[in-house]
Amino acid sequence: MFPFLWPAHGLLLAALSLAPTRLSCSSLAVPDIPHIAAYFGTKTRYEEVNPHLLRDFLSVNMSVLRPPSTERCSPVHLTAVIRHGSRYPTVKNIRRIQRLSELVRTESSGSSGGSAAWLRDVRSRWEPWYTEDMDGRLVMKGRDDLRQLARRLAALFPSLLSEENVSERRVSFRTSSKHRCVSSVEAFQEGLQQHWGHHEYSHVEDDQLMRFFEHCRGYVEGVENNRTALLEVEKFKHGEEMEAVRRRMAESLGLPLQRLTPELVEAAFFLCSYELSIKSIHSPWCFLFDESDAKVLEYKSDLKQFWKRSHGHVISSLSSCPLFHHIFRTLDKAGRPRRSTEASPEPASVLVGHAETLLPLLSLLGLYKDQTPPTASNYHSQHGRSFRSGRIVPYAANLLFVLYDCQRGPRLQMLLNEAPLRFPGLPTEDTPLYRDVRAAYRHLLDGCDFQRECEGRAGGRGPNTEL
Repeated sequence: MFPFLWPAHGLLLAALSLAPTRLSCSSLAVPDIPHIAAYFGTKTRYEEVNPHLLRDFLSVNMSVLRPPSTERCSPVHLTAVIRHGSRYPTVKNIRRIQRLSELVRTESSGSSGGSAAWLRDVRSRWEPWYTEDMDGRLVMKGRDDLRQLARRLAALFPSLLSEENVSERRVSFRTSSKHRCVSSVEAFQEGLQQHWGHHEYSHVEDDQLMRFFEHCRGYVEGVENNRTALLEVEKFKHGEEMEAVRRRMAESLGLPLQRLTPELVEAAFFLCSYELSIKSIHSPWCFLFDESDAKVLEYKSDLKQFWKRSHGHVISSLSSCPLFHHIFRTLDKAGRPRRSTEASPEPASVLVGHAETLLPLLSLLGLYKDQTPPTASNYHSQHGRSFRSGRIVPYAANLLFVLYDCQRGPRLQMLLNEAPLRFPGLPTEDTPLYRDVRAAYRHLLDGCDFQRECEGRAGGRGPNTEL
């Protein structure tokens, strides 16, 4: 057993070293945040989920580590599953933005919707600066997202993400092959470099693990390529709530209603989110939407994530079986007794992927499953739902598994976006015994066979790349 010691002096020094970065983050976020910034779904900034990043680093983060106060515990392993940071729009949305801009420029009636400065900006001064070669690539803010996350985790777990462990490559880094993920894992390692000093970067691209959904035929054919799988999304897109938002936007811009499609309404909403997350500015497009509009558009986004990536279809969560088993194999190895002649298990594993990597895994773990699923017809009864994709998988979202060596045996803590999260079925403890966690997921550890669930063949056409 190892005594658990709070590394207070280490945390204090780390917190002080982070001060310039934190001030930079604050200075970007403080000036003028749109009133609808919390409703951007998977395009939400991490700061909207974790406002403590703009406050005191030390006092907030020390509170998240909660091994039992009655036992002496020491952290022995960290697995971090991380979504890439803030990015440019993908080509599909860039083309929609261009169509919207052209429509407003050529058909907007200057006599409608008033004469507010923001409206003049949208109509005549705003220029579409997005180009197709940007196509979902990581932006500088996204690199900062990952650098700062790395520095916070290194401060919280100095014995795991230590200079020695990182420089001697005891920490493993795996990533999706997508450019935004490769750039994110590099930025994470830059953050460790800033925290500890120079070391060489290394990572493995592993799409079998981080883009498992591409390789699951049952998912590709049953959900990805199945027009009926997202029927609730299509119904809501043309339902009364979305139609009301579309009418208000057309009236504000002085556009013919029939020319403003639901996709272009969403493009304007996304423009507000992109300009905030990329440039940290309050875009004039934001003023097109009030909070009630933003909640409708958030719900439309959540419907898509629920029915495409989460609890809506069982195969969506089962497609994440390879990642689930990889995590528990790593934890098993880190937690088992070993002989003195055996090599030490890796102290940390960093896995970088997408929102569609995290959502199926969180669903498989039984998290964020509301009693009543969201549908096109129950919007007004869903305001208290737990499934809000912007709160769960914003840019730089992270699911952490922290294994402790304790007097009564290994214990496991789970955190989402650096906040403690309880395992379903083990609601009374923040850090249950690892054997109790394994017992709760025994049905998945003994089952959840990827070959059987997905029929062992990669699916047809390429997957959605929007997230």
